[in-house]
Amino acid sequence: MDFKKYIASIPDFPQPGVLFRDITPLMSDGEAFHAATSEIQKFAEQVGAEVIAGPESRGFIFGCPVAANLHIGFVPVRKPGKLPRETISYRYDLEYGSNELHMHKDAITPGQKVLIVDDLLATGGTVQATIKMIEELGGVVVGCAFLIELEGLKGRDALAGYEVFTLMSYE
Repeated sequence: MDFKKYIASIPDFPQPGVLFRDITPLMSDGEAFHAATSEIQKFAEQVGAEVIAGPESRGFIFGCPVAANLHIGFVPVRKPGKLPRETISYRYDLEYGSNELHMHKDAITPGQKVLIVDDLLATGGTVQATIKMIEELGGVVVGCAFLIELEGLKGRDALAGYEVFTLMSYE
């Protein structure tokens, strides 16, 4: 399936000079959405994932169906104040400012094989933070899967040493 035909390109959003890749047309087409999550599921099976972790919020959208279809768990990676039990966190710098992600402290068991699923690989900062927390809990990151990769931002370089799967890429 040509997934790119389900991605809308929106110039100057959210700010001038940015070309935003809108995934909502893919999500609203049942066949395309199913095909995309099925491709990620095949990768999850290849790498032997025992659990899926997904950063808020689009990682939930693509990671949850994969986890459900594989009959494995899903671990939400969230912004501060969104998880009710004890968490671990990781703060990281962005181009302008910083961000922080949290995960329940008991979300991953030592040795558990984790696939991280998100919609977009840009600079890799969000996924690096997710990797740090998974590894802090003793999990083994077996791969990172994305719907879209923005090649020019070199996020794949930031994930050197981890297997990366993407359904489509843009320069």
